[in-house]
Amino acid sequence: MGAGVIQRKGGKGRRRGRHRSAAMSEINVTPFVDVMLVLLIIFMVAAPLLTVGVPVELPKTAAESLPTEQEEPLSVTLTADGLILVQDTETPPDDLIGKLRAIAAERENDKIFLRADGAIPYDRVMQVMGALNAAGFHNIGLVTDSGGPSFDRQGG
Repeated sequence: MGAGVIQRKGGKGRRRGRHRSAAMSEINVTPFVDVMLVLLIIFMVAAPLLTVGVPVELPKTAAESLPTEQEEPLSVTLTADGLILVQDTETPPDDLIGKLRAIAAERENDKIFLRADGAIPYDRVMQVMGALNAAGFHNIGLVTDSGGPSFDRQGG
């Protein structure tokens, strides 16, 4: 990764003894590309493992994803069966607000992600959002899959 030396060939009047050499000013990027490709493969393999493990058919939208934070995001999931899960733990609807208040007391921010199956009725999703708000979470993000319809003329 250092600079090499190029020997001058030919030229007028060769001197005996000392030969001057010019420094090679080219950078060898092959090791850099190799490292980047290895990192790309590692991230491609690891990224699917970072998602929450509850299987839910999320609705598709054209919305951009939210930027990630330093703290692990808290998520509440509504399954097609009507179950409510806080992270991976099933929670009865009557205990939801109390459990979320206890969690909110330990967290630095009030951001929470709501994942709801597309088959869940809208009023049920709004009831859970009201419970999240009552528990102290005012920054609620709705999680969707990308690739859904966009309602502009260019997207179709």
